[in-house]
Amino acid sequence: MLGYTLKPELTMPRYFFNVNDGLNITDDDGLECASLDAALREAVRYAGSLLQESGNRLGLGDTWSLEVTEEATASTICIDLQIRPCVASAADEHRRSAA
Repeated sequence: MLGYTLKPELTMPRYFFNVNDGLNITDDDGLECASLDAALREAVRYAGSLLQESGNRLGLGDTWSLEVTEEATASTICIDLQIRPCVASAADEHRRSAA
């Protein structure tokens, strides 16, 4: 008998960050994050850096998404981007009529 109890090894959940943009980047390694909230913050930073690199090849009508999947539960969150023409808002119409 050891005289003390061994604590089970605690591991953080592993999240996978997969990009769907026509080129599709599959994350085979994943990243351990303390929580879904921490994974979401990491996803926003990652999305920002990828979109900055993609700036010259994205155009009107394109879609882009980053899907974050937790390994054990397969729960998923998505960051989606769609580049589309905008319908003029009421605020825009008001500014034009005031000018």
